[in-house]
Amino acid sequence: MKYSKQRELILNTLKEHMVHPTADYIYKVLKKELPSISLATVYRNLNQLAENGVIKKIEGLDGSLHFDHNLTNHYHFICIKCNKVYDVPYDVAPDLADKVFSQTGLIIENYDISFKGVCPECHKKECN
Repeated sequence: MKYSKQRELILNTLKEHMVHPTADYIYKVLKKELPSISLATVYRNLNQLAENGVIKKIEGLDGSLHFDHNLTNHYHFICIKCNKVYDVPYDVAPDLADKVFSQTGLIIENYDISFKGVCPECHKKECN
């Protein structure tokens, strides 16, 4: 993959905004800094970064396609109140794929597990 200033800006924006953003979110952030950028350019570059293993595409979080620069094994938690996406450490259930195999014979090659519930901030608001 050749170097591109726009791709670098997109990747940096993704790293700076740890909210597992959508392409639209990244576009809105970058449009302020780089008014000439198009939404199509953002989508194309995010897809290229994902295809080359630099970032991950995350589908099924809230019906939108999100992007994640964290390539380590981890799970996701989506708040049903504010829709924020949080990383859940892999060591919460590190042997999950092995357990699935031992109990079902299914060989897991890739997975994206999401938990849904209420984040601490929204829970605190509900209690007050």
